[in-house]
Amino acid sequence: MSGQEQGRLRAVPGSLGRRSIGAATFVLLGALFVGLTILGDHALRGARLDLTANRLYTLSPGTLHLVAGLKEPLNLYFFFSHEASAGVPPLRAYAARVREVLGELAVRSGGRIRLHAADPLPYSDEEERAAEFGLRPMQLGAGGEAVYFGLGGTNATDGRAVIEFFQPDKEAFLEYDLARLVHQLATPRRKVVGLVSTLPLAGGYDPASGGMRPPWAIEAQIAELFEVKAVAPDASALPSGLDALMVVHPKGLSPALAYAIDQYVVGGGRLLLFVDPDSQQDLASGERAAAYAGSDRSSSLEPMLAAWGVGFDPRRAVGDLEHALLVGTRPGAPPERHLAFAGYGGGGLARNDVVTASLETLNFGTPGFLEPRAVAGVRFEPLVSTGTRAAPIATERLALAATPDSLRSGFAPTGKRYVIAARLSGRLPSAYPGGPPAGVSAAAAPAAGPQSAHVVVVADTDFLADLLWVRTQTVLGQRFSEPWASNGDFVLNALDNLTGSADLIGIRGRASFARPFTRVEQLRARADESLRAKEVELQRELAGTEQKLVELQSHRQDQGSLALTPEQQRALDHFQQEKVRIRKELRGVRRGLEEEIARLGTRLKLVNVLAIPLLLSAAALIAAALRWRRRRASTRRGAA
Repeated sequence: MSGQEQGRLRAVPGSLGRRSIGAATFVLLGALFVGLTILGDHALRGARLDLTANRLYTLSPGTLHLVAGLKEPLNLYFFFSHEASAGVPPLRAYAARVREVLGELAVRSGGRIRLHAADPLPYSDEEERAAEFGLRPMQLGAGGEAVYFGLGGTNATDGRAVIEFFQPDKEAFLEYDLARLVHQLATPRRKVVGLVSTLPLAGGYDPASGGMRPPWAIEAQIAELFEVKAVAPDASALPSGLDALMVVHPKGLSPALAYAIDQYVVGGGRLLLFVDPDSQQDLASGERAAAYAGSDRSSSLEPMLAAWGVGFDPRRAVGDLEHALLVGTRPGAPPERHLAFAGYGGGGLARNDVVTASLETLNFGTPGFLEPRAVAGVRFEPLVSTGTRAAPIATERLALAATPDSLRSGFAPTGKRYVIAARLSGRLPSAYPGGPPAGVSAAAAPAAGPQSAHVVVVADTDFLADLLWVRTQTVLGQRFSEPWASNGDFVLNALDNLTGSADLIGIRGRASFARPFTRVEQLRARADESLRAKEVELQRELAGTEQKLVELQSHRQDQGSLALTPEQQRALDHFQQEKVRIRKELRGVRRGLEEEIARLGTRLKLVNVLAIPLLLSAAALIAAALRWRRRRASTRRGAA
């Protein structure tokens, strides 16, 4: 046997050894990974870490307090058509988001919320259960499949509450909607609303016509959803057991009732208040023309508003050129835009407050405006604001203006936004720090001390009138109302919010979970700017070449010839070369963008695939080491 063959034979065991070591290392790494996964599963069980920028998976303190205070178990049934929604990835992504928040609620409830998820396939038991809750599928597009995406809940007394369909455009208030459903199941009784009004919301005798006025549409809607307790303006006290109080056009209230309202709010009560510098509904139509000029149609809840940090001038309305509504002023004449009648939607409504978040249009008639005053511990949040082409208008001028056009004369917008509706919250101070007014007994008010109160103030009472938001007609003796604005929804949203628990009222809108790739968008924007610059350069070169060709043609002796001169040919060839060069640069810019985006994607994948597992593994090792130290210390103490 030669020396070369012997060397080859001796090399074989070494190669096998190296391969064995490599295989053993791979097996050990795999075992280590599996071990760390199992260790992390036990060591970090129950631990939850929200690393999203907007804390999307962290429930608000109000929601946590609400679910922690549940006395009886609740069952929540989440229905989502997983198979039928296969062609709608955005809806499936939002469904996963809803499912995760529901799971977080169940975890934080300590077992008092039992979550059941189901895919209601056609003709299945799950579909029948969804129908029992009153859920209806939504048809996605023409010819699309019907998709269930809702929630049903039950409590221990067979009470039920549902969310018929989770609207993706209401994602910001997902947590609020879920907490509201839990609150409804936990407190199933009908909410009680006290109503103080000097306007005929409930209808009654009309001295102008000699007949009966029908109830306002808003009064009928409130009565459908709440137990309403009417309170006369001259009453001496408020009824007990109110979940919220609604006061409309307060004027001429008895001193005892004014003091009772103040103490109710200071004691933590919830108030929905409508005041007005010039209420169009204050007088009957027959009396209005004769008594308009000399009548006082304003209202205000003073001295309470000033004490609570709200400035309101009952002698000034607000006009808005940008949002003025068309109003019919004379029979047979076309409608005209009236400065003091305005409709607001979009940017005029607070989109971070549940009362106004989903509303489309709110219409106001001769509204006033609210201004915040510095009061310690009181928070002033605008709900509805004018545009910048607005300005105050004295109510005397409204009375003297013969036409909307005459009201525009001399109107000068200030460039400022005026608040028409606002929310107040905090520990509101009493307007009667020295005790009740003369002749009023302190027993007329609750004895509770200052508590965190919640008040929604609207500087308009015509906002509630049918003519600004609803069409009403009578068919076969039955009255039907068809809303064309969202005024009624505002009132119901406000009362629904105010009659909830303090935890529920404190929940605000959250950021969207569908976050854009801002870095990628910045790269695309930068590349688009470069592309546009190159395109402008190309167009400039083209225009210059065309101009040069025209000039050369104009100087030719043979104007009728179609053949290019050598000089024209050279100019055209130069342009073609520049065109090719610029287009090559455009492709280079686009290619560079794609490569940079690809590199960014690679970095993100590395972070997700390697960095996050390593961090979790490190956390698991640290938790295990700490647990081992505690056990060792305990063992030593036991041995001693």
